[in-house]
Amino acid sequence: MSPENDLSRLHAVIDGSVQGVGFRMFVLEYAQSLGLTGWVRNKYDGRVEVIAEGPQADLDRLLDKIRLGPRSAFVTEVQKEWLPASGEFNYFAVRQTE
Repeated sequence: MSPENDLSRLHAVIDGSVQGVGFRMFVLEYAQSLGLTGWVRNKYDGRVEVIAEGPQADLDRLLDKIRLGPRSAFVTEVQKEWLPASGEFNYFAVRQTE
């Protein structure tokens, strides 16, 4: 397996005007189009949290898209952490706010 096919995990927390603007659906649809697994959810503090697993190149694409957000959002900061993939997810979904 070549390095670009190695699976990784992206944990990102997005700050800004990111709730009530379709951000979760934006992430869900793009992650699904890339074949990634994991989840996206709103946080009670107004941020959005993402856990995604897949090939590093696809996670980089998702991260670029997250930094832009949907047209109605305004992203001020993205905190990211790279971790080894766990393989625990079968698909990408929206999770309940936490």
